[in-house]
Order: sequence, then C-alpha cells, then structure tokens
Amino acid sequence: MNARAHVLELTVDERQISETVLSIFHSLMFHRTLGKFHYKQEGSYSIGTLGMVDVDCDYIDFTYVRVASDELDNMLKKEVSGFQDDLRRRFSGTGGAISLEFYQKRKSHLFKKDDVPWEVWTIVLEVVKLNNENDRQQIREKVGELLTEKVFYIAETMSKFEYIPKVPNEPDLELVFDLSFPNIQPYLFRQQHHQQLQQQQLSTSPSSSSSSSPSAVGSVMKKIIKGALAI
Repeated sequence: MNARAHVLELTVDERQISETVLSIFHSLMFHRTLGKFHYKQEGSYSIGTLGMVDVDCDYIDFTYVRVASDELDNMLKKEVSGFQDDLRRRFSGTGGAISLEFYQKRKSHLFKKDDVPWEVWTIVLEVVKLNNENDRQQIREKVGELLTEKVFYIAETMSKFEYIPKVPNEPDLELVFDLSFPNIQPYLFRQQHHQQLQQQQLSTSPSSSSSSSPSAVGSVMKKIIKGALAI
C-alpha cells in the first residue's frame, strides 16, 4: 500500500525553525489522536475526551492548538530540537526536511510484524539568517500568514474521506495506536529528518501539496535526499 504524501514548503528565519515545525506537527497530531479506549466487553468500548492547549509562538505571529499532553509535546520537541540543531550545524543558510509519518503494524509470518506507512507529511524548510529587525518583523508576519494557510490545508485534508486504519479489537490495538501515553491514544507515528529521509519508502507517491506541484515536490525532495546522502 502506498502512503498518502503531503509536502509543505516554507522559508523561515533560523529562530523560527522549531516553532514552525511544532505548529504543523501538533496540528497534525490534533487530528490523528483520540482519547483513551476503555473496553467494557469485546467489541464494546468508550473513548475518553481530549484536552486542548493554545500555544502562542515567540518568533511568529501565530497561535496554534495542541493536544493537552505534556508527554506528546516533549516527544515532538525532542526530535524537532535535533532537527533544528542539525540545520544550524550542517545546513545553515540553505535548508532541510523533516517528516511525520503515520503507520500501522501488520502481521506477516511467524511473530514478525511489518510497519506499513499510510500517511506522510514532510516539511521542507529554506532557512535564512536575518540581522535587520525590520526584516525579522516582516518574516514574523509572513510566516504567520503561511502557517495559517497550512493549518487550514491540514484541516481540509483531514476532513476528506480517505484511508484511516480501522479500530481493531482490543488485543490488536497496539497494531494501530500508540498505547504508551497515559491519557491519549494517537495513531502510531514517527518523526524523521535529514539522513533518515533516505530510508523512507521510495514507493510513497505524493498525493497533494499545499504549495507545489507534484513535479516540483519531487525535485525538492530529490535535492534534500541527495544532500543527506552526501553527509
């Protein structure tokens, strides 16, 4: 099964890297997270409620909503922080890419389970370094406008009738959901950036992009992967 692939491209100031990625990833997780499942009997269950938190960005004129889970927030921040450090250390003045992949586990043979991606969101950033306060204010406003467009695009995409793994019986919940969080139950996911992107399945076919044509997206991703392979 080929995963749906979406590519979002932005130009940001180096101070905006973390907030840009987190605002998009948290917006995605908000749509891909459920409350905890509570089973009463086989095939009968209830789903707990989700809390929400508003987050104001420091370097962008933008406020986003995330799931009220410090554990999820810390997990996303850890990977994004590594991505930001890599950009500053290796790709300063150019850019890089980071992806959020949703997958499910499928039993193959014996006791082996294969990870099968079903949706991949990739953020491609061009990073600039601005020393002029006027320029910083302009990009602060511009990136805020772009993120508003991206979040609306995410909401519109999530409302479409597209493949999402079915809720399995209780013994197989771990094949679809991450059960490690105390108060939420997101679909299985992982983050990847830079050299990790070369391991992403090349069979994944882009289905849409909020800012580029499929051919342009393919060109951008080839450049990112080529750069990562050269490291």
